[in-house]
Amino acid sequence: MKDIRRLLFDYLLETGINQVTAKYLNMFALLLVLLIILYLTDFLIRKLVRVTFINLARKTRTHFDDLLITNKVPRNIAHIIPLLIALEFIPHVLFQFEWLENIVEKGLKVFAIILTLWIVRSLLNTLEDYFKTLPRLKDKPVDSYIQVFMIFAWIFGVFGAFAIVSNIKFLEFLAGIGTASAIILLIFKDTILGFVASIQVSINDMVRIGDWITFEKFGADGDVIEINLATVKVQNFDKTITTIPTYALISDSFKNWRGMVNSDGRRIKRALIIELNSIHYLSENETDKLKDIQLISEYLNTRQKDIETYNESHNIDKSLLLNGRNLTNIGVFRKYVESYIEKHSAVNKDMIIMTRQLEPTTQGLPLEIYCFSKDKRWQNYEYIMADIFDHLIAAVPYFNLRLYELPTSTGFGTIQKKSQ
Repeated sequence: MKDIRRLLFDYLLETGINQVTAKYLNMFALLLVLLIILYLTDFLIRKLVRVTFINLARKTRTHFDDLLITNKVPRNIAHIIPLLIALEFIPHVLFQFEWLENIVEKGLKVFAIILTLWIVRSLLNTLEDYFKTLPRLKDKPVDSYIQVFMIFAWIFGVFGAFAIVSNIKFLEFLAGIGTASAIILLIFKDTILGFVASIQVSINDMVRIGDWITFEKFGADGDVIEINLATVKVQNFDKTITTIPTYALISDSFKNWRGMVNSDGRRIKRALIIELNSIHYLSENETDKLKDIQLISEYLNTRQKDIETYNESHNIDKSLLLNGRNLTNIGVFRKYVESYIEKHSAVNKDMIIMTRQLEPTTQGLPLEIYCFSKDKRWQNYEYIMADIFDHLIAAVPYFNLRLYELPTSTGFGTIQKKSQ
């Protein structure tokens, strides 16, 4: 090997070229030959490895090997052999330049670390893509785990590179870094918080990809499309994207609608506000008119008989409606609303159905409808709720009740005409 290395050098000396120039020309010639060998070797191995992987991918049913090719795993692996050849022959190429040999060897070792990180990253990206094709892992924050592994890999890679450049043993270098741990924690604070939050989110099953969440602090209201180490991406219903820090899912409060989506119905909870001065006892004539409403006619007949029996048995003076037991228009309307909801085809009868009075306010008496629609899809849910309240709002006047609303300019004009 020695004769071959010095072959050009000796020849140049014989031709009368000075020793320094001969050394440099010899080095450049050997370096050129090595670079050509490395290029050809890398080219041939890349082709060979790629063809091998493609043929293997065609023969197997799994998509994992296809993903390996897509993420350039074979291409990165093919660089290993040319790198080993370079490490082996660089001392022979630079045998006359020890200072340069030392620098190049360190550079190749650092490149070996970078190449290892490339291969690891390609493999992790392949695993990430493969896991996302598995139905049971589609809603898991796979991105976060991949990023955590990649961060640790880069940290060890950077430390290893510094150890090579500084000629310090790796373990000794790590010990030195330990003294600067406070600075490291400060620099990687968000990353550490995100890492811890990702683990807690996954273990506690707080959020999955595809969940509908509402996070008022960040203005998010939509479906989770990505969970990674630092952020959670939410596609709002207006198709905008909101980015939320992952650790905010632990530190702040948000609403996850998964329970509703997985349940048998979506809640309808809305109130009609009845004017208090429109509420009164029902006279016999009013009760008879309301019996024409088929949905509550049977109830009115039964209820009226019970009331009359009670009043007669207790000798109640009914010349004044206040005495004894009586029907009220709000009570009959509440029964009508409840009966209407119970018979509505879009309401889930197996879940709670309730019509209740809330505490009176300055606007009036809220009459709240509480039930669950069978269809949970947003558009259909809104249609069902609107259909129910269209009917109930139109039904209010039949019971001599009025809904509260703020006076309008038209309303003030009517009042002025009446006063004149």
